[in-house]
Amino acid sequence: MTHTTHVQQAIFASFVVDEQTITQAELEQHITQQGEVLAPEEFTVIEISCYDYEIYVGDKLIASITYDHDDFVTQRWVVSVNSTEVHRANSWAKCHSHVTWHHKQGTLPVQKQKVPANTTGNEVMAQIALECEKFGFELLDEGIYNNDKKLGSAGCTDGRWWVKRASSEHQQQVPCDSAFDAVWSLSMVEVLPSLETRSCEELLDKPFDQLTSEEWKRLMEYQPLPESMVLVA
Repeated sequence: MTHTTHVQQAIFASFVVDEQTITQAELEQHITQQGEVLAPEEFTVIEISCYDYEIYVGDKLIASITYDHDDFVTQRWVVSVNSTEVHRANSWAKCHSHVTWHHKQGTLPVQKQKVPANTTGNEVMAQIALECEKFGFELLDEGIYNNDKKLGSAGCTDGRWWVKRASSEHQQQVPCDSAFDAVWSLSMVEVLPSLETRSCEELLDKPFDQLTSEEWKRLMEYQPLPESMVLVA
């Protein structure tokens, strides 16, 4: 075998190795891409009320499921995208399956994402003042007061409500859902059993299908107080 033949064989072997390396890299890249495509998406259900739900993939809303109270409707559960009905079924589960299946197939209409409203400082203070008025509290520059006693403060930063109790040792801002939640939380600092009792008793007289998830939570936590502890106005 001549020297030229050895060189040719070496070049050919090197070429084959390079081809194998490239092919292996392409295969691994393809497998990775397929894995990303086939990876299961996480669908999250947010309960707005007993009859209203929002379906999310990650942080994006993709559809809503609501209940139709019309007496003459047989398929009461409704799937909506952009406030437009796209499907009906006789159960919530069937609506959920419709949403997840069509989303995976790419045949579900594209939901427009909510644009968070910019809440100005004046609007925040106006909402807090309104809730303070309901509880008979006074909103001052230094915070929220009841009978000259400081209960704490509340606010909204980057669209997120928070409350800070004056009695808190570390003065931490505790996240909450709304101005009402913030002021209601401060009301629990004070001994106002008569106010809380009246509020919950009014909810008990309200039709259950009209209660919000927030009101349900309050009722679940509500315990009637002994008559000896109820303040009489």
